[in-house]
Amino acid sequence: MHNPPLPVQPDVCVIIAAYNAQATIARAIQSALNQPEAAEVIVVDDASTDDTVHIARAVFDSRGRLKVLVQPRNCGPSAARNRAIRESTSPWIAILDADDFFLPGRIKGLLTFSDNADLIADDMWQVAENAVEGPRKSLLGTPLMEPRTIRFAEFVLSNVTRRGRNRGELGFIKPLMRRQLLADHNIIYQEHMRLGEDFELYARALALGARLILIPAQGYISVVRPNSLSGQHSETDLMHLRDCDNILESSVPLSKTDKKVLRQHYKSVDCRLQWRLLIIAFKNKDISGAMSTFLRPWPVPLYLFEQLLLQVYLRSIPNKK
Repeated sequence: MHNPPLPVQPDVCVIIAAYNAQATIARAIQSALNQPEAAEVIVVDDASTDDTVHIARAVFDSRGRLKVLVQPRNCGPSAARNRAIRESTSPWIAILDADDFFLPGRIKGLLTFSDNADLIADDMWQVAENAVEGPRKSLLGTPLMEPRTIRFAEFVLSNVTRRGRNRGELGFIKPLMRRQLLADHNIIYQEHMRLGEDFELYARALALGARLILIPAQGYISVVRPNSLSGQHSETDLMHLRDCDNILESSVPLSKTDKKVLRQHYKSVDCRLQWRLLIIAFKNKDISGAMSTFLRPWPVPLYLFEQLLLQVYLRSIPNKK
């Protein structure tokens, strides 16, 4: 059991990467400014084509904590976050997506455990875009009741897709991150990744000895949007997410067990990638390309057969109007 230390002074930088987020950016910024422990709030606009920048700069900040930066071109959330980290000085870093927001007291609750961890995460509340004040769903499926330590293998396995299991992917968490940990190991967001960049950073940190504590929900509200950027990934994005596992395995010290679970994650992502490639091959009448997807290591061929059978079944169901 972790013994909470005494309250600490404001020492957190909240980083918000934003792209075409004019409808939600003010809410996100205000929720960060409402955290007394936030010493800095840095917004990095990723070359938006709407009014995101103007709205962000118009948010009232009586204490001079808000800084709005603009990328010269769209480079993705990883590059935006890396720039904000370089511009900030606070010993703790918090990531907030531009369409999400904090409830009052969230950062204070996380900092309660700052003596015991390098990464301090809480369960997230997920809400529908059209009902942000409505029902909340726990990211973990079953709400966490007490703090617990998360190690590399458990973290990676939580991100492996399994039939009949609530997703509960810890790659979606938004922890406080100790700046010294990132600096000591030169840990940055991988700028070529636009999908799973959080997963890669957390996994790398854990492999390098970071201490991750997961605690009950403190007030991160994740707004689920059907057209969110995270849901609009390409085959290249999936390939980068899959291949980051190979890079991790070759660049950080891992036990046999850790390597095994990392390979499971690799195969899980490869299943999704090969299914997308199979669909593209069918549309292009590319028989060779379609066949090549079945030549991937097990369990990819089984996954593809199951997906094909599912599509046949769905198409056999009469269309009721």
